[in-house]
Amino acid sequence: MAHVERRDRKAADGTMMRAYRVRWREPEGRERNKTFQRKVEADRFCAVIAADLVKGQYVDPDAGKIPFETYAKKWIDSQTFEETTREAVRLRMRLHAYPHIGDRFLSDVLPSTIQSWLRTLSDLAPAYRKVVFANVATIFNAAVDDELIPKNPCKAPSVRKPRSDPRKFVPWSADRVRAVRDELPDRYQLVAWLGAGLGLRQGEIFALSPDDIDFEAGEVQVRRQVKLFSNNRQVFGLPKGRKTRKVPLPGSVADAITIYMKAYPPRDVTLPWMVVDGKPTTTTLLLTTREKKALNRNYFNTYIWRPALVRAKVPDLRENGCHALRHFFASTALHEGETIKAISEYLGHADPGFTLRTYTHLMEGSSERTKRAIDAAFLGKPHREGRCQTTRTSPRRTRKTARTRNECSRLHLDVDRLGPQLDPICHSHPMLTLVDTIAMR
Repeated sequence: MAHVERRDRKAADGTMMRAYRVRWREPEGRERNKTFQRKVEADRFCAVIAADLVKGQYVDPDAGKIPFETYAKKWIDSQTFEETTREAVRLRMRLHAYPHIGDRFLSDVLPSTIQSWLRTLSDLAPAYRKVVFANVATIFNAAVDDELIPKNPCKAPSVRKPRSDPRKFVPWSADRVRAVRDELPDRYQLVAWLGAGLGLRQGEIFALSPDDIDFEAGEVQVRRQVKLFSNNRQVFGLPKGRKTRKVPLPGSVADAITIYMKAYPPRDVTLPWMVVDGKPTTTTLLLTTREKKALNRNYFNTYIWRPALVRAKVPDLRENGCHALRHFFASTALHEGETIKAISEYLGHADPGFTLRTYTHLMEGSSERTKRAIDAAFLGKPHREGRCQTTRTSPRRTRKTARTRNECSRLHLDVDRLGPQLDPICHSHPMLTLVDTIAMR
């Protein structure tokens, strides 16, 4: 176990020097020691080492003497990210983490260090700040797993983790979709059809091929996307999450595709597969530039999409990007009664729960549907004697019964007096008119 030794020695000038050495043996058997000038510091360190040895949580105190930037770069290079994700993480670390904690040893980064660093990110968008923090926290998690540090400083209770604003997006109306579509150049109007009609991501729209479309079966196979790396380097890759899927093809979208292909014949485009030095892959694309190349996201958004928003009098905001077409698809399908599970599959979400959290606020009227369902199922609902009973009847039958009673009132009939005779008629003949009711009497 660990123990403290007092060590006295004479300095060159003859004065006595006192120090305190903590000695302990690691689980592998190697003997270690560390010297302190103050006994209180030595005792504290000894207690921590002894407790960690007993609990089986021992970590070499010198293992964390690695600069955060050095360890982070090594960790990023070892991950199985898609290359675009790897570039994004590298950029976030270079811009927002390395300047503040990059030269600090892992073991020297405390919760207070993390909290001070988070203050430097206050000018970033809440969602982006949350992503940067998550990347740094994951790197410290890896350091804990590698037994370089005992705890993750990002998980300390004193660290106020960034939170994104719980904003609920408002889906575009059909009129806005049509307005933006009509303001796009003729060559690129199909983007609006594919985004709003199929719910495709922008990269999936740019990579759609006529070979992916089955007009007879009325479905589209989403097999690839155009991905963009730094310096505008493009590649073909699998859809997000490496998840291919099938999407139903509405007749209007099929007609739009057919007309478009006659005006702008599809062209073969060759790009690397998955990574910039990947195997060259040739695919026939529906949408291409005048130079017979795949559409570039940066160019399209800046010089095609945003001018169309301005001409359509739509605010040029982040939420009005091309992704708004995908939200329109999801909200329209949800409004028409499609299930969350089906919408999740059409959108290519990995988890239907994410789809539900994203679009649940669009499920308007759910409280009213719940009340109607409970009223219809609640067999013990009280009723006043002498009135048409609605128990065990459907909402449609209840409305017709109430309509019959209203007609009685307008003719100044004594509804309460006729109630015992009217009730059986309401139940057995709900479609009868007031004239039929009076005639039967």
